[in-house]
Amino acid sequence: MSRRLCAAAAAALLACTACGTPAPDYQSIWSSSATTAPPTSSEPPVPFSQYLAGVGVQGEAVALADLTDISVTLVRPDGWSTYRNENLAPTTEGIAKNNTYPTATVLVFRLEGGFDVPAAIAHANADALLSPGFTKLNESFDDFDGFPSAMIEGSYFGPSEPGSEPPRLHSYSRIVIPVTPEPEFQRYLVQLTITGLADRAVADSADIEEIINGFEVTVA
Repeated sequence: MSRRLCAAAAAALLACTACGTPAPDYQSIWSSSATTAPPTSSEPPVPFSQYLAGVGVQGEAVALADLTDISVTLVRPDGWSTYRNENLAPTTEGIAKNNTYPTATVLVFRLEGGFDVPAAIAHANADALLSPGFTKLNESFDDFDGFPSAMIEGSYFGPSEPGSEPPRLHSYSRIVIPVTPEPEFQRYLVQLTITGLADRAVADSADIEEIINGFEVTVA
């Protein structure tokens, strides 16, 4: 797998480091699909980028504006603007409210290499599950827009300045693996990640729901 895919996927999927106390359940606010029980396995989770690399998949990051055979829709609520962060890959599409939390980002990778898609989707939420003390609120492996998909919500402690208490954050992540029709038969990996302050979940819920409900992945 390309270094760009590993680094960006790790940064985006490392959405959850977690709180030591029980977190409020925000799934009634942020969930957009029915919860499906995840696949069961006695083996520890494998980071998603590591899994893809292990089955011979390589990925090239693609900006939303450069997509020609699929279309990805990221809704921008009123008051949200383009978000830039030095830790994000240049091809990342990011928006934020007042240039701070909540934020929403979309990553797209053009995938090369044949692989078992259902097996891969079973590993898609692994990075979040492997985060220290991750508290899972909701998880689903239902298809999204007709494509294989995985969704996970969780709470965690965000970064903080030395000596200060880290903020509790809440994250929603959805990974979709669309494919174009034959003869091209091109697979992509699309990830939407939304992160906000947990204590503002109710206040920000309308915007968050607008982004989640407006997110679309279609064949162009």
